[in-house]
Amino acid sequence: MTGRYISFEMILPLLNTYKDNFQISDIGISEEGRKIPVVKIGSGKKVILAWSQMHGNESTTTKALFDLFKFLNDPYIYHTEISGFLNEFSLVIVPMLNPDGAEVYTRENANKIDLNRDFKDLSQRESRYLRSVFDSLKPILCLNMHDQRSIYGASLGKPATISFLAPAADSDRTLTEARKMAMKAIIKMVNVLEQLIPGQIGRYDDSFNSACVGDSFQMEGVPTILFEAGHFQGDYEREKTREYVFYSLVALFGMLETENKEYGYKEYFQLPENTTSFRDVILRNAILSAEESEVDVAIQYVESLKKGKIAFEPYIDDIGSLHHLYGHREIDLNLSKILTDSQETLTVGVKISKLFDENEKSIRLFE
Repeated sequence: MTGRYISFEMILPLLNTYKDNFQISDIGISEEGRKIPVVKIGSGKKVILAWSQMHGNESTTTKALFDLFKFLNDPYIYHTEISGFLNEFSLVIVPMLNPDGAEVYTRENANKIDLNRDFKDLSQRESRYLRSVFDSLKPILCLNMHDQRSIYGASLGKPATISFLAPAADSDRTLTEARKMAMKAIIKMVNVLEQLIPGQIGRYDDSFNSACVGDSFQMEGVPTILFEAGHFQGDYEREKTREYVFYSLVALFGMLETENKEYGYKEYFQLPENTTSFRDVILRNAILSAEESEVDVAIQYVESLKKGKIAFEPYIDDIGSLHHLYGHREIDLNLSKILTDSQETLTVGVKISKLFDENEKSIRLFE
């Protein structure tokens, strides 16, 4: 399981390999009739509920969950830690809540509804199924697993590779006991991640929205953690990011600790809040054909599904003095005058495939 495009047909054979060791069932069907599987691992009385691909085009955490399945199914490594965890806890995972959106790589479901804004109305089958699973299991902890765009940064010019959120339970963002518990659990993961990706862990915005799933569960007093899998340097397929999500989960479940530790919730607020400080490519010190003054040009990729793979199509995102932005890739054009492949000057919102130096049109400055 690799790449950004993960559909239901791709996870089904992998689920079948675990059917003898895990409890696998279907909690229902999607709006277009696809199955929504649920995986139960462990026999403990304390239930942890997790779900991924609520947004169909956010697949990194799904890959990480299957890495977790493989880890928990291995009889030879971390046997004592895994057995101890699974005797105390039951882990219930919905690896793909929105299989219709996953099929066509869209955020919304088949009815163009964002499931993470549907938890007040419960207008969609997928929302109602998640609600019913939550009600029947009465979990002690929920994990709401997502991807975030490559525009997000954490601190000191570094991308936000992993971001966390303990959602608010009201518009005042009250520090309820459930929120504090979620914050402590986040810090437990952060303490491990900081050894691997220092400075690349962010805190997601905690604006309250009662129509969101995490806010809704937090309102009901159940600690809920939002995972946001972001960009790691050069990793547009998010294979490194999936690795760090996996480490987060293993840390959360206490399998990397040799002794019980207490974590404080106040440390959560020391995490840098996400900023929209990155773009995929920034061309520095460029001269546009219609102007003489130097500018920076920001280029952002738009993802699209083509023949079963995700294409990253470059669009002009911004032009001007962009010193407040970082580029995952930066190119110094040294005052070269540039044109698009159609020999036109650059404008915001235009899709490009190649850029050329006006005086040396055979030179491809960006492709």
